[in-house]
Amino acid sequence: MPIKNTNSRYGWVSVGIHWLMALTVIGMFALGIWMRQLSYYDPWYRDGPSLHKGIGILLLIALLARIVWRNINIRPSDDPALKTWERVTAHLTHFALYGLMLALMVAGYLISTADGRPIDVFGLFNVPATLHGLPDQEDIAGEVHEILAWILILLAGVHALAALKHHFINRDSTLLKMLGRDANSTK
Repeated sequence: MPIKNTNSRYGWVSVGIHWLMALTVIGMFALGIWMRQLSYYDPWYRDGPSLHKGIGILLLIALLARIVWRNINIRPSDDPALKTWERVTAHLTHFALYGLMLALMVAGYLISTADGRPIDVFGLFNVPATLHGLPDQEDIAGEVHEILAWILILLAGVHALAALKHHFINRDSTLLKMLGRDANSTK
């Protein structure tokens, strides 16, 4: 598999970032749900959020890298069997996923820095609190964060189901390209 994308498949960088982010988003969603059930005396009451924040910042870096990589690479051609509405919906869904992830991470940042403290990313570096002290910042950002997380996970689920539909029902190359396989080798 090539490093960069070609007209017929994604390269290993795009494939790797895609699947790493997909697994991380699912893991972060599960961690977020689990953290809300912790009591004050649970040992993970402070460690869970620290883990969630650190991974969230690394995920933001991966998202920004993915967007840059997407813009400096060619994008494999859509499968010729796709209908116009499928093509448009797929592109809008990708932009919605990127936008949701970015908005979700901004909301998470606003929750984490509401008290003016920076976010410690596993002792490697700190992300400063540049915007803090707004009225009800933590509560409002928390509500937005939760709503966006549910929307993101639902949209990602639809995205995954669509990929499986294209693979098993339509038998086209849509999923194969994101697995690093050449679309032309399946015909």
